[in-house]
Amino acid sequence: MPDMFCACCFNACRPRYKELVDNIFPANPQDGLMKSNMDKLTFYAMSSPEKLDRIGEYLAQKLNKNIYRRQKRFVYISMEALDQLLLACHAQTLNLFVESFLKMVQKLLECQEPDLQILATQSFVKFANIEEDTPSYHRGYDFFVSKFSAMCHNNEDPVDVRIRVRLAGIKGLQGVVRKTVSDDLQVNIWDQTHMDKIVPSLLFNMQEQGLVNIRMKLLYLFTLNTVFIFVKGVFSILCVHAF
Repeated sequence: MPDMFCACCFNACRPRYKELVDNIFPANPQDGLMKSNMDKLTFYAMSSPEKLDRIGEYLAQKLNKNIYRRQKRFVYISMEALDQLLLACHAQTLNLFVESFLKMVQKLLECQEPDLQILATQSFVKFANIEEDTPSYHRGYDFFVSKFSAMCHNNEDPVDVRIRVRLAGIKGLQGVVRKTVSDDLQVNIWDQTHMDKIVPSLLFNMQEQGLVNIRMKLLYLFTLNTVFIFVKGVFSILCVHAF
């Protein structure tokens, strides 16, 4: 009886946002994200945006545990939940959530497993496509420039994995440029320290020999597209300063 009382007391005192986050995870990870419970968490986050930072911190804790325990399917569920919350957040409340989100993306990029690095990059690209109304004064992308550039030079076997990682690296660099080029408060992506990493990474993939399959051709096209984005960004900056 005392044990039951303690359990009930614990559940009653447990913060609502933790309960909602816990409920999106199934008992069996094969079942994937609990969609109906995810809808409840999303509604709660939009109704109480002041809780977004706590939701992000708690999800980050769970993600760290899942990575440490090598529970890969739960990692995928965590990132799917993050992506959905990120897209559902109103622009003016996004800053409350982004810090935790970027920490989790960084944590995955630091993993040695290519699949987790690619998963992290996909989430970062989704974030990069979101328009933000509120400027961020303290957010930095130095780590992401370095990591995505390193991924562009990946030499892992088999070749299929190598190409997937390089493609992710190029897409990540596109995301960094898209996120920073139009915001004067962000890191200057055209700074030499960043260009010394980005430009060689793009040239390396443009010069890669033996475009023997569709993925290699896709890698080449993505590299060209990224170069075009860079040139377009430089041109727009020159036009601004000219007038």
